[in-house]
Amino acid sequence: MESFSYPIGRFEYGKTYTIAETKSHIQTISALPSKLFNIVNPLSQAQLETPYRPEGWTVLQTVHHIADSHMNAYIRFKLALTEDNPFIKPYEEALWADLADGAGAPLDWSLQLLKYLHLRWVMLLNSLTEEDLQRTYFHPETKRVFPLQEVVAMYAWHSEHHYEHIHRLCLREGWIAE
Repeated sequence: MESFSYPIGRFEYGKTYTIAETKSHIQTISALPSKLFNIVNPLSQAQLETPYRPEGWTVLQTVHHIADSHMNAYIRFKLALTEDNPFIKPYEEALWADLADGAGAPLDWSLQLLKYLHLRWVMLLNSLTEEDLQRTYFHPETKRVFPLQEVVAMYAWHSEHHYEHIHRLCLREGWIAE
């Protein structure tokens, strides 16, 4: 079950990253909207409504979740860049996924949102200096201070994590060839 839940492994918190690694993470974030479009756009409605694992989200919910999560991440970056170690607002991801726009909105809405959100987010990320990447926010649930450099890595991981949920489902079901 671990490989269904964490197909690329768990994110490792507390690491530091070189500028080259951060640039690579930004490229991963930048690539997600087109990778996601290419894998989910050909799927039928029935396929979109298939959970990626037992008791997991459907493909459609996963795409909507990525949009929700990355919108929150973008706002958190802007808060950290304009305030001194702000407290960020957590949200209930599973409950958001069950709302009408998380479970039943058209796929294209979140794909388009991600396309344009990532254009802005990557523009912002590419403008950051090494000093900016050391800026932080405080997450009240984990009681941790997160430097933006680590958050870039975490969202690169998040991008690949959910992409692989969908990709591996498509392979298992024979919807795509390797």
